[in-house]
Amino acid sequence: MDTNTLEEKLKKAYSHKFKSITKRVVNAVNKSELHLDELSADEVRALTSTLVQEETKALQNEVEKLLAQKESIERALEKKAEELQEAKYEVFNALEDEMQPSEKTLALLHQIKLQSIDLYDILSEMVESALITALEKEQDGELDDTLKEVIKEITFEAIKEGSLNTIRVRKILSTILATAIDVAEATPTKADAILRLTLKGMRSGLVKSIDRFKQRVAYMPVEAKHILIEDYDTIIEDLNQTDTLFSQIILTQASESSQVLRKILVDINKDMRYDLEELVLISKETADIIRERFSNFAKLAVKKADVALQSPKAKEAKRMGVQAMEAARIVLGSAIKSAKDVIEKKEK
Repeated sequence: MDTNTLEEKLKKAYSHKFKSITKRVVNAVNKSELHLDELSADEVRALTSTLVQEETKALQNEVEKLLAQKESIERALEKKAEELQEAKYEVFNALEDEMQPSEKTLALLHQIKLQSIDLYDILSEMVESALITALEKEQDGELDDTLKEVIKEITFEAIKEGSLNTIRVRKILSTILATAIDVAEATPTKADAILRLTLKGMRSGLVKSIDRFKQRVAYMPVEAKHILIEDYDTIIEDLNQTDTLFSQIILTQASESSQVLRKILVDINKDMRYDLEELVLISKETADIIRERFSNFAKLAVKKADVALQSPKAKEAKRMGVQAMEAARIVLGSAIKSAKDVIEKKEK
């Protein structure tokens, strides 16, 4: 039978007057006088696609409408997030520029601003500004530890509020280091100092972020524990390799830099190996606290997963897995039979 004719038959026969999908499907196939075992592969494909299309037409339309709404909401959220950031900037700028605060109060305002805005959007520009300011204010031709402290605070504020996972931390640290590399490239005589102080500040900021996370974990209320439990294994794994992550970021950025800066970064990475003990220690302590406080909840999550395995979706996945194995077995058996037939014919 021509597949177009088959599709037309099924579309005419498909009726939503039946309450269940099973009855709708069976009725459409029987009314169209089709027999599965008599159909070709193309006809079976046309039959299934037509039945699925007829059954899910309304749902598909709803999904498309929701996706359009989702895109619209995401655009609106992005726009409002930008407006929110701008409003925060303007509030602080008004206080800093118009109210003529003392130097001490101005420093306090800067610190609060650092804690109040989303740093990731402006991270690269802020680090660049801090580095250039440090170069302009250097004394006796030497950069001092003020730069390290600035990078430490920027790193800490950028990391502290969000999820402590490898992808996010890597992005933040890589952005900071990449910016420092750009400035070092433009200031070759200060490259070593810029990169060493930046990396020391990054390390200290990361240590401070993990320490803060450790404190939060230790006193986290019961109702908030699910925040960690959802990502329990990943957080434990990430904490057990923070020193490796830090070195990888340095070496990755080194591989993308000029030969001169590559050598500087590789040398700094070697020198810093012994300075990462504090990072390793605080990460281990944090991982231990998570294990101690949340291991029982992790076990509970496993029990919930066992229950989830009884859900319709899980049962269907299991069924499809069995069917996939059975289909493979049939195909393999058919291939072996065909091969045997060919051999037998040759022998005759």
